[in-house]
Amino acid sequence: MLFSELPLANPLQRAIRAVGYETPTPIQEQSIPSLLEGKDLLGIAQTGTGKTAAFALPILQLLLDSGKFRAPKTCRALILLPTRELAIQVEECFKQYAQFTAISSTCIFGGVGDASQKNCLVRGVDVLVATPGRLLDLIGQKAVSLKALEFFVLDEADRMLDMGFIHDIRKVVALLPQKRQNLFFSATMPDDITKLAATILRPNPVRVEVAPQSTPIERIRQELYRIDKRRKGALLKELLLEHPEMKKVLVFSRTKHGADKIVWVLEKAGVKCAAIHGNKSQTRRQEALKNFKDEKIRVLVATDIAARGIDVDDVSHVFNYDLPDVPETFVHRIGRTARAGKDGIAISFCAPDEEQDLRAIEKLTRIRIPEGDKAIFEKLPPPQKEIPESEMRNARGRGFPRREKPAQASPKSPKQQPPKSAQSVQQAKLERNPEQSPKPGNHKRRRNRPGSKARRRMRESGSIPN
Repeated sequence: MLFSELPLANPLQRAIRAVGYETPTPIQEQSIPSLLEGKDLLGIAQTGTGKTAAFALPILQLLLDSGKFRAPKTCRALILLPTRELAIQVEECFKQYAQFTAISSTCIFGGVGDASQKNCLVRGVDVLVATPGRLLDLIGQKAVSLKALEFFVLDEADRMLDMGFIHDIRKVVALLPQKRQNLFFSATMPDDITKLAATILRPNPVRVEVAPQSTPIERIRQELYRIDKRRKGALLKELLLEHPEMKKVLVFSRTKHGADKIVWVLEKAGVKCAAIHGNKSQTRRQEALKNFKDEKIRVLVATDIAARGIDVDDVSHVFNYDLPDVPETFVHRIGRTARAGKDGIAISFCAPDEEQDLRAIEKLTRIRIPEGDKAIFEKLPPPQKEIPESEMRNARGRGFPRREKPAQASPKSPKQQPPKSAQSVQQAKLERNPEQSPKPGNHKRRRNRPGSKARRRMRESGSIPN
């Protein structure tokens, strides 16, 4: 089947040709005809399979067919997403597909001022792409209403639950009109997601599942390097310098501090890179993402907040600098490469304390990750022996308690001197300058605050005069 064979209006067909689409992906081929018939849909598809076009094109077609006009401070279609980056990219897709129509769209998200977002909503919009928190905030300010909603899309539902948005989602669903078309997309379907879908979708929705749940894309070639934590940065730097074909590289770190540290190591080696995580302002995050898309930087270092929020074409390599705690997150990370029918490579680093995470990932994906070329270890500095303190420091945050201080202090080295008391410091000053010694009867007496209870008790006992 070709896109030209789908029953889409000429303006949409023209936009499809402009973005270079010819053959629909499996989820697009199975979803678009059912959605054009007005049916609810439950889509289960791994990341990078073309979900956005699968729901955007039929929604735009139905909006054109209805002939209705948007009312002030309302929206006709709502797409709810977990992260700012993903919301921005989905809204960009809607603009591309609707570029030859009069359908309007806007994006609202937190982390920035809401004045410009309110201005966009004054006249109403056809398509509103939003994150849950900012949407509820603007609804509370009466800047937007959902009373005229016709289409509701909940994308990345499992990620929504992971980020704690379940209560916000329920609040939004309670504000939706009863008569609407619902689209529910998720990469995985655990029990919690199944129960949530049952509360949103109408009975007997169309179910589209284009790949086994949580299975990585087959085109991704994987490699594994077992290495201690202290040498991960050196290994990453060596791989990037040795392989110039790694032109567009995405590196995932477990923590924000770790992401900044990776950037420092790579910049020191002359590799152009930037970090994107929750501590960065929205402006800096968008700037880093734009520079990565435009290939002004070679490496983008991200935390899991961006695991599904980065939709960049031609990502050649994905590095799992730290293995994730949740095995499903691994699937979303490596899904940033091998998109749109292209090949990709995913390289994972595994420290000794991450072996349990590795086993969980291999069990979920049913793939044993092959080890990479060990010859590169000869170019790295020798491993350093871990002392008990550093072992516990590396293990913190992974369910291990802090190491208690020993009862007796370790013997001091000859260079270490015990801290001097205040009395010994004063005595040393007097020896250097005897003229500064206080005169008898001229010392200051510490007095209590006037009117305090302690002062009243002292008066009563006769310690000080009234």
